[in-house]
Amino acid sequence: MKIGELARRTGVSTRSLRYYEQRGLLTARRDHNGYRRYSTDAVDLVLNLRRLLKSGLSVADVHRFGSCVASPDLDSTPCVPALAVYEQRLRTLDEQIATLTHLRHNLAAHTEHLRARIEAE
Repeated sequence: MKIGELARRTGVSTRSLRYYEQRGLLTARRDHNGYRRYSTDAVDLVLNLRRLLKSGLSVADVHRFGSCVASPDLDSTPCVPALAVYEQRLRTLDEQIATLTHLRHNLAAHTEHLRARIEAE
């Protein structure tokens, strides 16, 4: 199928499909006229890519999934690399949440301190 049809069937823009190809997540063969041609398996792959990237994973994270990312049913197919990616991403998010919570606590304390001083004047 051509890039326009793949875009239509997946709800992903042709620009995004070109980006996925640029980043090595999607491959296409080229016709003699240079048009991209994708296999029908590309639909599942693109739908998985879209879901994973929208979930907050990076392109590098998705690369670590290996061939699992092309699975017709990513959620039902055991994928050992995916588990490692999910666990690492969760650790990263937990660290970011802890940092933000600490920063928020400090900012709230400074705000209350300044508010009390202003109101005392």
